[in-house]
Amino acid sequence: MQNNNSILALINLIDDPDESIYTHVRDQLLEYGPDAIPYLESSWEYQDYGLLFQDRIENLIHEIQFEATKNALQYWIDSDEKDLLEGAIIVAKTQYPGLDSKIVKDEIAKIQRDVWLEINDNQTAMEKVRIFNKVFFNFYKFQGNAKNFHSPLNSYINVVLESRKGNPLSLSIIYSIVAQRLEMPIYGVNLPNQFILAYMDEYAIKQFLPDNNGLGVLFYINTFSRGSLFDESEIKEFLDSLNLPHSREYFEPCSNSLIIKRMLTNLVASFQQVGNAQKVAELVMLRDLFV
Repeated sequence: MQNNNSILALINLIDDPDESIYTHVRDQLLEYGPDAIPYLESSWEYQDYGLLFQDRIENLIHEIQFEATKNALQYWIDSDEKDLLEGAIIVAKTQYPGLDSKIVKDEIAKIQRDVWLEINDNQTAMEKVRIFNKVFFNFYKFQGNAKNFHSPLNSYINVVLESRKGNPLSLSIIYSIVAQRLEMPIYGVNLPNQFILAYMDEYAIKQFLPDNNGLGVLFYINTFSRGSLFDESEIKEFLDSLNLPHSREYFEPCSNSLIIKRMLTNLVASFQQVGNAQKVAELVMLRDLFV
């Protein structure tokens, strides 16, 4: 109760014309963090103290929400697990701070269940992927958003799950999360200007084949092209077109940290295109947490 009264007392001072008083009030409310948000939202809705009051309330709510997201991302970076779905949800909360994580997780679980019903241990890796593609692209109708490729909406996992449209990275994130939950060894590969998936050769099958590449990959998957399958020769051609070396990093899975960092980089580029300098600055700050 004492905290409640303290927060309310501070809110009553938000529209004070003395900038030093407001700065002190702001700092105090930021220390309360997310606990202050319901009181700030209620005051914004029901108390008519003028435009200055409403503007400061909005800014405070945004600052508190951003700081909470920043702390959550730092905790994720410092954790040993670095769960990819959790990382993608944190990124989504930069735009949708009130996002209910359960809704996202339930939708992922639903896709997982529907793929699980169609596959079995007797199928080959390619057979499993073709079935996965049938469920993912035909039943759920996920597709690459070629028309609005650079839209920031393509990078928010909640939006992509709802619209069924995304960029190569977001589609690959959802695809690989579901696949790994089904014990299919599918992981992201961080190509320049592109993002693909690798189906790892977990049983060392390729050592018995004449085209063994020594990379530990059975084949690659392009989620932006409805799950088309290809081999390392196409990656080499792609790298040659960009005058880039055939470095192993372009053929092998990358870390979840690199995936989330790239997601933030994509968002920086998207908001630069629309000229949202504040959003760019915040996203750069989050990306810089990765050292």
